[in-house]
Amino acid sequence: MRTWSTAEVARMTGVTARTLRHYDAIGLLEPAATGHGGIRHYGEPELLRLQQILLLKRLGLGLDVVAEILDGGLAEVEALKRHADQLHVERRRLDLLSATVDATIRQLEGGQEMAPETWFDGLDAGKQAQYEAEARSRWGDAVVDAGEEAIRAMTPEERTRIPAIFADLHRRLAELREGGAGADNAGVQAIVGEHYRFIERLWGTEPTAEAYKGLGALYTEDPAFATTFDEVAMGLARYLREAMDAYAEANLD
Repeated sequence: MRTWSTAEVARMTGVTARTLRHYDAIGLLEPAATGHGGIRHYGEPELLRLQQILLLKRLGLGLDVVAEILDGGLAEVEALKRHADQLHVERRRLDLLSATVDATIRQLEGGQEMAPETWFDGLDAGKQAQYEAEARSRWGDAVVDAGEEAIRAMTPEERTRIPAIFADLHRRLAELREGGAGADNAGVQAIVGEHYRFIERLWGTEPTAEAYKGLGALYTEDPAFATTFDEVAMGLARYLREAMDAYAEANLD
């Protein structure tokens, strides 16, 4: 039976060797064999499974859902229907937001004025309220209120830098993970210590071990968070959660 090496599969499909290694590590796509020097080899069954993975990913499904479908735990049609419902909702929101932007441009150019009630159409304040409600449920009103106060106390420049600080932390963690460092590695834990202190600043209070672990759980359980991390490196959300758990158990009450 003919097989293809990782390099050949990468050239054929455009999927990076790093991604193939990740798929193997999470049990989504195991190679047919591993040769001398750890070189992976894939046969036709594995290539067909990879094709299905890529097709399902192209439809916007997460890897966990893809795995459920391919392993028979979730009907493909049911998963796609669920995803289609989400896309319809998002399409309506984007259509509304596009109309709001167009109307705002016309107003700024001296055209018809917009009623203030329409200025925020499509900006999805409801989803923000949903996230706030989730935070209050997980950590309580005092934590959320303290966090809002802490962020209000920041200068505009400090608030602007928040995404860049997180991005730097995530990048450095991804590099250590790629180098084979475990979640409890000293270098990883040092970066997680920076993460904890930054969360402490944003929350305006010291997160307890339970609260910090809960934040790590949110990173993996909420698709919006998980996708953000996985865009940096596949599996980073799970890796960070494990590192946060280790940090909490070693350093927090």
